[in-house]
Amino acid sequence: MNDEKRFTFTKEERVTGKRRIETLFVQGNSFMAYPFRVIYLERPREALATASILVSVPKKRVRLAVQRNRVKRLAREAYRMNKHLLNPLVLREDRGIDLAFIYVIEGMTDYTTVEKGMRKALNTLVAQLDKGKEIC
Repeated sequence: MNDEKRFTFTKEERVTGKRRIETLFVQGNSFMAYPFRVIYLERPREALATASILVSVPKKRVRLAVQRNRVKRLAREAYRMNKHLLNPLVLREDRGIDLAFIYVIEGMTDYTTVEKGMRKALNTLVAQLDKGKEIC
């Protein structure tokens, strides 16, 4: 099985490091894909994964830690199962992308809503990155 079709989520696919996260939030572009606000930033691809994500569920939106962790697990699972929508675009060049998915609705939701939002977010991201390449 080639890497494009593998449904894995490795440590390299996570945005880590205070400076990298701060850069993502300060310099990144954003859009809404219910139930997420997506922030993305293209970066040069070193030895890191082509696409790295960060999932945030604010305490203001979901009060209980158990529920926040559940929503984060659902979001990571939805990304893991649908990241193939993003990889062909990112793999074309020697570029990488950092993504932040911020949960914006009050309370818990089910997996189908999270997956639908994740698919919408990834498709919107691909469209925006394609549009940006045509302009350059």
